[in-house]
Amino acid sequence: MSQSVVISGTGLWKPENTITNEELVESYNAYADKYNAENEVLITSGEVAAKPHSSAGFIHKASGIKSRYIYKKEGALDINRMMPVIPARPDDALSDQAEIALHAAKKAMAAANKTAQDIDVIIVACAYTQRSYPAIAIEVQGALGIEGFGFDMLVACSAATFGLHRGYEMIKAGTANCVMVINPELTSPQVNYKNRDSHFIFGDVSVATILEKAETATSKHQYEILSTKALTHFSNNIRSNFGYVLNANNGNPLAAEQYFYQFGRKVFKEVCPMAAKHISEHIAKHNLTSDNIKRWWLHQANINMNRLICKMLLDRQPSQEDAPIVLDEFANTASAGSLIAFNLYNEDLESGDSGLICSFGAGYSIGSLVVRKI
Repeated sequence: MSQSVVISGTGLWKPENTITNEELVESYNAYADKYNAENEVLITSGEVAAKPHSSAGFIHKASGIKSRYIYKKEGALDINRMMPVIPARPDDALSDQAEIALHAAKKAMAAANKTAQDIDVIIVACAYTQRSYPAIAIEVQGALGIEGFGFDMLVACSAATFGLHRGYEMIKAGTANCVMVINPELTSPQVNYKNRDSHFIFGDVSVATILEKAETATSKHQYEILSTKALTHFSNNIRSNFGYVLNANNGNPLAAEQYFYQFGRKVFKEVCPMAAKHISEHIAKHNLTSDNIKRWWLHQANINMNRLICKMLLDRQPSQEDAPIVLDEFANTASAGSLIAFNLYNEDLESGDSGLICSFGAGYSIGSLVVRKI
């Protein structure tokens, strides 16, 4: 008999610091004025483009974002720095990313009624890890006192769902009984706060999700994973180029092309129909239609993308109950967005209700899970 796998608990951790659109715009516009004044001659000659102003209204209309959490706020709004100050820690100290991962992990363990002895595997799945090795997942595993193994995986904004896929498959295969997937999204160091079109997009957060055999689950809210589905299709429209080869390239680590950047209109045009098709095909495998899905926990990149995808699926504009939006408070949190939505908006569903968790982003990559509340 095939082993049923459930999501038995999630944990959400938010940094203490926030930056509102108004704060961000005040800082960026001051920086733009300073830059334009310093480069007046080059701008006048046409050799350099002037930096345009932004507005809080522009950001909200373009993205649905009103605010974002940030791990360390100092420096991010300083027009002479435009980057958060995150002091280096010694090798024998807990890393920043492991620290935020632990916050979410402990909350997920409490929600799932699990101890370190119950968990076999830790997967840290996110858009960025702060180092190549040793793996952040193994560091977290050690800090929690978990036997077994851990590993990191990077699939940009689809990392969370792809990580859940791996946990689901391990439990199905019998190589693990309980897996914790953690998405410690420390995105702020890769945000170009000097760029009007991208400085507002990302926020920092950490989410953890516990998967286990249905027969061992004891938590109040449980969701059986009916199936998973993944898709990747190479695209250069979303990139983050900073990496360990940079020194060998004789590159400038502070150059604009080393930070996150995207061609937003192309992404919107190409990803929305791709995601809608992917989701439709996935739920159809279970003889479900859009009307049968109680809740859509979608990736939180842009409110207009989510509205369009849902309109393609539902043939109407979605409500907050249909497809919860958390962008206004959290901004784009890379892989964590769909699971923030799940964490905050799942307990009201009734036994037998079906839902879909889906993330999509750079790669392009799309990952989804069809789930049913037990």
